[in-house]
Amino acid sequence: MYPNHIVFLLFTLLVYVFPSPAISNYLIGVGSYDSTGPAAGVNMMGYANLDQSTAGIHFRLRARAFIVAESSEGPRIAFVNLDAGMASQLVTIKVLERLSKRFGNLYTEDNVAISGTHTHAGPGGYMQYVIYSVTSLGFIPQSFDAIVTAIEMSIVQAHQNLKSGSIFINTGDLDNAGVNRSPSAYLFNPPDERSRYPRDVDTLMTLLKFVDGTSQKSIGAFNWFATHGTSMSKDNTLISGDNKGAAARFFEDWFTSTATNSTTFDAQDDINVLKEKAAAIKATGGQPCGKTTSQGFKVRKNADGSKFVGAFCQSNVGDVSPNVLGAFCTDTGLPCDFNHSSCHGDDQLCIGRGPGYPDEIKSTKIIAERQFLKAVELFTSAKQQLTGKIDYRHVYLNFTNIKVSLAGGRSGMTCPAALGPGFAAGTTDGPGAFGFQQGDTKINEFWKLVRDHLKKPSDYQVDCQKPKPVLLSTGEMFFPYAWAPAIVPIQILRIGKLVILSVPGEFTTMSGRRLRESVKQTLISNSGGEFDNDTHIVIAGLTNTYSQYIATPEEYKQQRYEAASTLYGPHTLLAYIQEFNKLAESIAKGHKIVNKGPSPPDLSSVQLKLLPDPFGESPPPGIEFGDMKDDVSIPKSGFFSKGDKPSAAFWSPNPRYDLLSEGTYAVVEMLQGKRWVAAYDDDDFSLIFKWNVYNDSSYGLATLEWEVPDTVSNGVYRFRHFGSSKKTIGSAIEYFTGASSAFTVS
Repeated sequence: MYPNHIVFLLFTLLVYVFPSPAISNYLIGVGSYDSTGPAAGVNMMGYANLDQSTAGIHFRLRARAFIVAESSEGPRIAFVNLDAGMASQLVTIKVLERLSKRFGNLYTEDNVAISGTHTHAGPGGYMQYVIYSVTSLGFIPQSFDAIVTAIEMSIVQAHQNLKSGSIFINTGDLDNAGVNRSPSAYLFNPPDERSRYPRDVDTLMTLLKFVDGTSQKSIGAFNWFATHGTSMSKDNTLISGDNKGAAARFFEDWFTSTATNSTTFDAQDDINVLKEKAAAIKATGGQPCGKTTSQGFKVRKNADGSKFVGAFCQSNVGDVSPNVLGAFCTDTGLPCDFNHSSCHGDDQLCIGRGPGYPDEIKSTKIIAERQFLKAVELFTSAKQQLTGKIDYRHVYLNFTNIKVSLAGGRSGMTCPAALGPGFAAGTTDGPGAFGFQQGDTKINEFWKLVRDHLKKPSDYQVDCQKPKPVLLSTGEMFFPYAWAPAIVPIQILRIGKLVILSVPGEFTTMSGRRLRESVKQTLISNSGGEFDNDTHIVIAGLTNTYSQYIATPEEYKQQRYEAASTLYGPHTLLAYIQEFNKLAESIAKGHKIVNKGPSPPDLSSVQLKLLPDPFGESPPPGIEFGDMKDDVSIPKSGFFSKGDKPSAAFWSPNPRYDLLSEGTYAVVEMLQGKRWVAAYDDDDFSLIFKWNVYNDSSYGLATLEWEVPDTVSNGVYRFRHFGSSKKTIGSAIEYFTGASSAFTVS
């Protein structure tokens, strides 16, 4: 699976045997918690596809957190990487309320950052503005609560695990995990600026390695790299962390397997044994490890009981696609139109292809593996230790009317939020509505009538947003409540010479470069030498709230998807740079922020909730939930081999009665002696849990599908399904389990 990586993996094993000592200079802690949410009947957040509702789990979602503090009483920051489409203002508000009850003023809006990975395969319904809740039929408390609880608990774990330790930083380029999906817009940027960069996407990955000061063992690693969470298509209905969530799963399983196995190695081990061990460390996570509970959950822990946390965070991802083979017309197989990403004027025929095309799960795995392998390389070779202050700045900004300075002594203003017709066209990752194209600068009369029926844009808005034609004036729409954010946060977190810019949206490649460079120059010129050219600037995308895209003023002129989704008009990026530079100057000079700006609204009391909860159900006559509908079909050979896909189907109610957070709906058990022991569960990439209603009844079928991994041990296996049910809405939850017949893997 990984050509020529045996030597590399051998090297990583030896790193664990002979770790380099580090001087502890911070308190560090990491945490992780299940955020999967409802696995049936909830529209997914990302593609805005009404037909894309959850129907099972590819692998589970998680919130992963790290905390760094100067001392027990000194400054600290908490960063959460969330397997979700994006952060949510309402989620942030409620998380901070819970943290305040637990910790007082230790963790606040100033020093807590919540960043989404941008998977498009997670349950929606957790946002508070109308434009982000239309396809999910409004607010979904179950989805919201799962996310809020996971973030809270990941921070609680990180806080409880705080210990003396050190942080190492490393950077490197990953060239084959993203392409620019709007290359014609990128070409609108000045030629001399473009000539400074080898690619039209950022290839830099920045990684932090957290090392326990006592044991000198790593407890976690977080990295930032820009590529969209769209390896899974808009037709997928399985909950999935997409390529970043998969990379995190691979990294954590690899580390756990490596750290556990490495304790048995010494310099005299036979080289062939080492090769066998190294070859076993595949992207599937190597041999499953950890203990089993009554619900079959496999807790991934190291030999000493600690839990390693590896996170793959998002950056300036706006125009970066993981579908690296390019975009092609589905009817002809030819490349799409370069300027509009359409085929004969039809945007719906132009689809990006991932490296595993036409298999989207394979594409997800490949892009995840590429990020995972680069992260392992940076992790094992990280030598630069971070030292210096922990600091942070945070303000709220009313982005509808920020004044910015323009060339020639002129000035401009940001606008109330609005979307152009290029937004409705979607992207090559997920085409939008028929009749629109990226780059549209006109709206036909029919869509104008539809728009005006909802809300005709004001003359000021039309003029302010030019050259974007206003399809939806979301910043002027307030029924039944606000359609788009007006007040958004910006934030800077500092760990020595690492500066994290928390941005509430998706910066395009060039927008991110301009922001990073401007902030870095501001830090250097105002710090008296405390910051220099060795300072690392990281953009943490989709953080704390969501306000869609940020294109450069030049990209804005073409009005492709990213520009049409740049809410606050052509000067949006300039406003961000201007306001971030104010925070950077404050950090560099050691000044506190006096005016933190207007607080955003809490719209929880006015949310519409149109999706009903499951109302109770009973199995078919003569059947119990957990009974087999379709048992494993044994092949003629009598056994399954690596790469085969055995499956089994169970009678099963809606999985929303209990989300089984930190548990599982699906397990592959292995017979060990006379005991069945969980080997794989629905948090493993190889085991898929599907649930669908059976023939329009009130109950359904749970199908467990297992792709036998390359690393599997020969033996006897079976499927086990866990679930819960209610007979009526008000009745108590009842739990059940069922098991398939045994089958052999050889």
